[in-house]
Amino acid sequence: MKSRVSGLYAVTPDSADTPALLAKVEAALAGGARLLQYRNKAASAALRLVQGRTLLALCWEYQVPLIINDHLDLVLALDADGLHLGSADGSLAAARRRLGDDKILGASCYRRLESALDAQAAGVDYVAFGGFFPSTIKPSTVRAPLGLLGEAKQRLSVPVVAIGGITLDNAPQLVAAGADGVAVISALFEDADIQRTARRFSALFPDRK
Repeated sequence: MKSRVSGLYAVTPDSADTPALLAKVEAALAGGARLLQYRNKAASAALRLVQGRTLLALCWEYQVPLIINDHLDLVLALDADGLHLGSADGSLAAARRRLGDDKILGASCYRRLESALDAQAAGVDYVAFGGFFPSTIKPSTVRAPLGLLGEAKQRLSVPVVAIGGITLDNAPQLVAAGADGVAVISALFEDADIQRTARRFSALFPDRK
């Protein structure tokens, strides 16, 4: 299921309620999310395994890749579709060797283009920059400039994902600046109609259905 990263990239909120999380994710997938990242900073290893297994089955039903945040061991245990690493989460080159070539590997590069160039050299399939706007998830993050997306598109051959405080109101700026995809948590999963919101985000990428 390794495909080019683009469109709405849904990132799960922290939740211990697996059935509720599953319902929210299904709504996002039904609305057109192209990738799902399982991210739960509060979960135990046992809960991550249960939730990851359940989400993987759902993602495969919708033919959408499931990317695991941080936990290479969980990717391997589940045979999930990929891994996303931050700057402090381990070596990208080592992760690529363990994952093999058929899994998706992404990297958070924050506001650093040089980090993205290094990540590309290490074999990632996409890079993520941010945060671009104020976020309740990471309120202390230093803002990334919109111009970074255009510069990255000129110097990188891998897709570029924007993250950080993204809403339906500000996402068009990121798409216009060059983002191949937008990673969204709160504006998607805290909305009363997740499927409709996912559809509206997806409509920003009409050529990436």
